[in-house]
Amino acid sequence: MSYTNPTFLAVKTASSGSKAIARSRVIKLYRDFQRCVPEMVNMYNLEIPISTVRSKVRQEFERNRYVQDLGVTDVLIFKAHAEFQELNNFWKQQTHVMKYFTQEDDTVSNKHLPDTFMGRFLEGRN
Repeated sequence: MSYTNPTFLAVKTASSGSKAIARSRVIKLYRDFQRCVPEMVNMYNLEIPISTVRSKVRQEFERNRYVQDLGVTDVLIFKAHAEFQELNNFWKQQTHVMKYFTQEDDTVSNKHLPDTFMGRFLEGRN
């Protein structure tokens, strides 16, 4: 779905009039992401199964599931659509896409950092 026309996936920024409208916009964006996952995996030559990428997309949407403020929801929709456009227009590199899958490893390793200066020094950390 990589096209030479950069405005192909562009949409006007809109504010939702109600929660129902915001919900329908989120569901449409979520479905667009899910439909384009196989294409993204091929474009970026990811060595990750399509099911893993789809579950990561779902996880990113679920992270903001309980946002109630319409203004915040509209901003999140705008940011997600900008991400969708950047991914599908191939404006990102493979490393930018892979950061979504390596963030979990970084947060897990940070939980096991030593508490003392000497422990951090011996591990090679400041």
